[in-house]
Amino acid sequence: MDVAVTPVTKGGRSLDAINFLLSDVRGALGPYLNVFLVTQQHWSQAEVGLVTALGGWLGLAVQTPIGAAIDATQRKRGVIVIALAVLAAGALCIYAFPRFWPVLVANVLIAVVGDVFSPAVAALTLGLVRQHDLARRMGRNAAFDHAGNVAIAVVAGAVGWMFSQRAVFLLVPAFAALAAAATLSIPFAAIDQRRARGAREVQDGEPTTDVASVRVLLESRPLVIFGVCALLFHFANAPLLPLVGQKLAVAHGAWATAMMSSCIIAAQLVMVPIALLVGRTADTWGRKPLLLVGFGILPLRAVLYPLSDASAWLIGVQLLDGVGAGIFGALTPLVVADLMRGTGRYNVALGAVATMQGIGAATSGLVAGLIVDHFGYAAAFLTAGAAAAVALAALAVAMPETAERSLAARGPAQT
Repeated sequence: MDVAVTPVTKGGRSLDAINFLLSDVRGALGPYLNVFLVTQQHWSQAEVGLVTALGGWLGLAVQTPIGAAIDATQRKRGVIVIALAVLAAGALCIYAFPRFWPVLVANVLIAVVGDVFSPAVAALTLGLVRQHDLARRMGRNAAFDHAGNVAIAVVAGAVGWMFSQRAVFLLVPAFAALAAAATLSIPFAAIDQRRARGAREVQDGEPTTDVASVRVLLESRPLVIFGVCALLFHFANAPLLPLVGQKLAVAHGAWATAMMSSCIIAAQLVMVPIALLVGRTADTWGRKPLLLVGFGILPLRAVLYPLSDASAWLIGVQLLDGVGAGIFGALTPLVVADLMRGTGRYNVALGAVATMQGIGAATSGLVAGLIVDHFGYAAAFLTAGAAAAVALAALAVAMPETAERSLAARGPAQT
């Protein structure tokens, strides 16, 4: 599927670069950090889970306020650049001082500034792209994000093999600088500030009503349901790749980083066409059918991992992550845009959903670590599968379709 057919507006090429490069920045952390700490620094599973959970929990406190700040500010590009600088500093700290307290502090900072990127890029997208092109543009964003993940996985695997796992963290400052340049290349005047926060555009020369109260988040039952489903999805999904990476690292110590990269590449290569497919079909097929497919893949994946410890099997199962997480990642900003259109609270809502996701992901890191330490990897995989099944059931029963509201609001497509 060719990304070139997707509409590209003014600033669109910069959005492509931002999504590609931001995935590079984030990709050098996360699973690589877990594998590095377990295999090279000889941390216990519980210690790694504690650092991951603390960083995630402390980062959760600022996600929704960050969304509110992104809604309020017109300096969205500057917010991204500052966050990139802090992220680069945190990666350098982990490289220089891979001990408990420095890693803990750096991981907290990384977790906090990591909350900036998704809502800020989504805000830029809304500000640059008209409604009739939004689904495809969101799919395009996700596709470039996944393509960037493939690129950094290849680079990180090569760096880890030629130098050391520790050297992977030096990639972050380089890609952060490139991402900052791409962000600043978007003309400030090209961003529609009202549309960027999900407010109604000016009609007939008159401004529309002011933005809604933040109570609209709790008053939107579909948004609350989607947030709970996102929490359960990430509780189940977040620990799977690190656990698979650790199993591969134990079996293939010298190839630990390369094996982790293989897992990431396998899934991300699938996510690129999946994201483009979602962008093309979300308006015609609807959001919910696609979400059900994405959520349905996760419990299947979790129960397949324990069936074999063979490297080829583990990497092969990881391909399913490309379908499940690919659909969820591409649709989340679009579903939130559907529900918050006209309220002016888009980024607050996206931050709130990200908070729910973070609660699930941060908690699961500690829970999975404790389960592995006491009961083994199979028990951790099956626990994740049970949580994923609950998420699928909740989505199927309680979540309504949001595309109808979106299509009614946008009117006839423009060219």
